[in-house]
Amino acid sequence: MENPVVQIKDAEQEKLLHPVNGMLMLIMNIMLMAASLFAGLACFSMAWRSGFFILMGLICMTYLAVVGPFLFKGLKIVNPNEAVVLTLFGHYIGSIKDPGFYYVNPFASVFNPTAGSSLDAEALASAVSGAAHSGTSSKRETGKPTVKGKRISLKAMTLNNAKQKVNDVLGNPIDIGVVVIWKVRDTAKAVFNVDNYLEYVSIQTDSALRNVARLYPYDIAGDGEEGDEMSLRGSSQAVSKKLEEEIQARVAIAGIDVLEARITHLAYAQEIAAAMLQRQQASAIIDARKMIVEGAVGMVEMALDMLSEKDMVTLDEERKAAMVSNLLVVLCGNKDAQPIVNSGSIY
Repeated sequence: MENPVVQIKDAEQEKLLHPVNGMLMLIMNIMLMAASLFAGLACFSMAWRSGFFILMGLICMTYLAVVGPFLFKGLKIVNPNEAVVLTLFGHYIGSIKDPGFYYVNPFASVFNPTAGSSLDAEALASAVSGAAHSGTSSKRETGKPTVKGKRISLKAMTLNNAKQKVNDVLGNPIDIGVVVIWKVRDTAKAVFNVDNYLEYVSIQTDSALRNVARLYPYDIAGDGEEGDEMSLRGSSQAVSKKLEEEIQARVAIAGIDVLEARITHLAYAQEIAAAMLQRQQASAIIDARKMIVEGAVGMVEMALDMLSEKDMVTLDEERKAAMVSNLLVVLCGNKDAQPIVNSGSIY
């Protein structure tokens, strides 16, 4: 099934603006306001001559008190690695990404629906309540990147969602956490295509994490020959790459670039952790015993070959079997063997 996110039609295409210098407009407006002040006082001083001077005085004072201060609203400061999205009467007119001091249409407003919001666990609890009831998610905590003001940050931001409970391909419940490094690429898509791009990235990250985790087992148990089969624990680089691609496909509609995605926490869920620990311990004991037996058999074989080559003692098959049994007991035993000295004949 295709991802429904990529079927959303883009609302706007980003348009970059290069407005006029703000310092020039600031100086011109101050000079006009000063000129209006002196012209208005001069007109009112000559108001007794004609009503025309009264009208001109009112116009000058109107510019000084209303128009001039309103024109200051068009001054915009853009800091490095920040951007502003401008709308005019409900229409998108463009974005400013270059740092500097600019002057734009004073009727234009800076638009950012995520202003003042943050990735808060309580704020997102309702959005993930369905997943929590199904047993696929646990308590959420985030790195809480916050939008201050209406400017959009173009810096690389870190999303550190807390661990959540998911099922791997074998159905085993595991606790897994992920950290995502991302940044805004298209400001128009970020503010117009989704309601809140901060929450959107967080929720889509959790969804992608659950989708990727269920494709692989936590670990591969066997004789050590994994072949092309991957696991969450043993193939962290490949799984992280798959996770990064999955998240990128989901957040592309919001104009987001995923720079890196890494698994930060991976463990069996608490309810099966003890059983899985016993399984790992048993597997380790078996592997150790296998290595001990292989080494003991090789040592016994070497001992018999050396005795035969040097013709030190001649043993029949029954004595060889007894010797092999004794050596295996000594070499494979958990405790040190207690030697018994035979002072008589071996027959």
